[in-house]
Parts: sequence; C-alpha cells; structure tokens
Amino acid sequence: MKTDELITALSVNVEPVNRRLVNRSLGIALATGIAVAIGMTLVALGLRVDLATPRAVIFLFLKLVFAIGTVGAAAVYLARLARPGGEQRISPGLAALPFVAILLLAAVSLGQAPSSHWDMMVMGDQWLECLISIPIIAIVPFAVVIWAVRQAAPTNLVRAGAFSGLVAGGMSAMGYALHCTDDSLPFVALWYGGTIVLCTLAGAMLGPRLLRW
Repeated sequence: MKTDELITALSVNVEPVNRRLVNRSLGIALATGIAVAIGMTLVALGLRVDLATPRAVIFLFLKLVFAIGTVGAAAVYLARLARPGGEQRISPGLAALPFVAILLLAAVSLGQAPSSHWDMMVMGDQWLECLISIPIIAIVPFAVVIWAVRQAAPTNLVRAGAFSGLVAGGMSAMGYALHCTDDSLPFVALWYGGTIVLCTLAGAMLGPRLLRW
C-alpha cells in the first residue's frame, strides 16, 4: 500500500473528538472523590461534636474555603494537563493562591497572639492525626482522579500526577475538616497545607507509572 492510500484509508470514517469528555470524566471523579472523602471521614472518625457553636461553624467554613479553593484551582489545570501538550498552556500560579492566602492569614493570626500561645496554635492537639488521616483518606480520591486523567492522553506525566495528587489532597482535607476540632489558622496552614503538599509530591512520583500510555 502506498503512502497516499494509507493516509486515505486512515482518514475514512474519522469521528470528531469529543472535547467535553475530559471535563465530564474529571467532573465525575471530583464528585466521587469528594463523596468518598466525606464518607470515609464520617464513618472512620465521626463528625465534630461542637458544630452547634458559631465559632466552630466559622472555622469549619474557613477550612472548607481553603480546601475547596485548592481543589477548584488544581482541577482547572488538571483538565488542561490531561490533554496532549496541555502543560505548555498553563502557568500554575493560580493553584498556589489558596496556600498563599492561608499562610498570610496564619501569619496575621500569630502576630495578634501572645508568643506564649504560638506553640499550641501551630501544633494543636490533632497534628499527628491530621498528618496521617489526610493522606490516607486521599488514596481513593487519588485513584478516581487518576482513572479520569487516563481517559485522556497527558504528555507530562509528572505534572499531571502532581496535580492529581493536589486535587486528591484537597478533597481529603474537605472531608477531614468535618471532623477536626483544631481551628487555629497556623495549624490549618501547616498541617492541612503540608499534608496536601505531601499528596502532591506522591502524585508526582506515581504519575509516570500510573498515567503511562
């Protein structure tokens, strides 16, 4: 078969690419991952018992804003990274904004408190539980997000894996916030932000293996 004949044969009955498929798969993965994260938290750890107080509701809201902002910004980039060559069209600065915001709020909070309170504000009572729980809760959401990204054809597997881990870590933090009663903003910045970064690094390491095509 000549080259021209081969090209003609390959171009017969070519169907247009459904550009919405990636977004649809990621949307399903996000909804599933959030539901799993919340369900695992409520079943394994339970809902925080002080939600009847306004203070608890306010700080839960702040935690959720941070986690949702992280997931939302990272998901925008992940939808682009999932497509071939998508890494050339993104500048991931937006994904850092939730972390910058929570760090600034944490610094203001520490600056307004006596230095004798800083240790408790940073470490809290649940730092170890947070350090362990968020990465564990993120495992299933990460697997679901990886499945969605595999439906496309990412070409930068390290970056796609990193943003998959970032999304999963954010979803996990959303769920864990429903249980955690340590409400100090420095605590949230260090332990929520830090464990989400750990999930991101894990995703970057696993991405080349899990997303290979």
